[in-house]
Amino acid sequence: MSTAVLIAAVVGGGVLLFMRRLFPRRKVAKLLRYPAGTMRGKTVIVTGANSGIGKALAGELLKLHARVIMACRDLRSAEDAARDMKEQAGPEQGEVVVKHLNLASLRSVRTFCEEVNKEESKIDVLVNNAGIYQCPYTKTEDGFEMQLGVNHLGHFLLTHLLLDLLKASAPSRVVVVSSKLYKYGHVNFDDLNSERKYDKAFCYSQSKLANLLFTLELARQLQGTGVTVNALTPGIVRTKLGRHVHIPLLAKPLFQLASLLFFKSPLEGAQTPLYLACSPEVEGVSGKCFADCEEEELMAKATNEQAARKLWETSRRMVGLDNGPGASSVGT
Repeated sequence: MSTAVLIAAVVGGGVLLFMRRLFPRRKVAKLLRYPAGTMRGKTVIVTGANSGIGKALAGELLKLHARVIMACRDLRSAEDAARDMKEQAGPEQGEVVVKHLNLASLRSVRTFCEEVNKEESKIDVLVNNAGIYQCPYTKTEDGFEMQLGVNHLGHFLLTHLLLDLLKASAPSRVVVVSSKLYKYGHVNFDDLNSERKYDKAFCYSQSKLANLLFTLELARQLQGTGVTVNALTPGIVRTKLGRHVHIPLLAKPLFQLASLLFFKSPLEGAQTPLYLACSPEVEGVSGKCFADCEEEELMAKATNEQAARKLWETSRRMVGLDNGPGASSVGT
């Protein structure tokens, strides 16, 4: 027993030291306060709204009287989350609609968009939030590496199929949740689907860099339409995103303690997407990336227009969009 305690102390101490070095100045995020009716009459789609940042964001939007469409793979979890949000929002609140969306299935994405385009008169904000992190090598229904398929390609098709409604609803906004881990990736056009080699950490970083390049190119193509698109990096947040990461059993209690000390809560993590969805300060701002509600300077590989256009065309082919004359432009 004493040996186990010693090992736990050593491993746990190492975890705490490592976390302190990574996040030496953890500050409590300032929570935004908007007037209760700020989003009244507005419809917002949030993918992955059943947990983590997505749930916290949807809850805040509900308090601001928005019509929130929770686009989720797990309907039971989404219904439970919707009940929680309604209870916390108080008597004066917006409306919640739960819809099924599996971003690992292009068929599901198309079905979701067909329903939205048929049933909704407008979309004021689309928040591409859902994601998967460092999962074992698996493929989507359509044969894509799972992280690329869910984090980038699923949202790529989703956004494209909702663009007509977004443009008809202008001024409207697209918000893309990326990650600072984009810094450790590059877009491997020679093996984009990781058929030759799979590195789960690299593939996550690649997908998050793809989010930023997608934002860059989409913003360029949407100039003059009244639709803006901005990305954000929420920081390290206590969510279920890291469920595939293995932590030694003895280190788990101390890791949980470290997460409480150094990670943001889901509500804190939701502040920047809330800012991009609601704030008049970013009205008309497009093609940028934000962190802690302030514009963030990106590395050159995330602002490479040539790479962004190449990824756009590659992604279009991968998701089966028409590649006829002029089809690559969404700004007309």
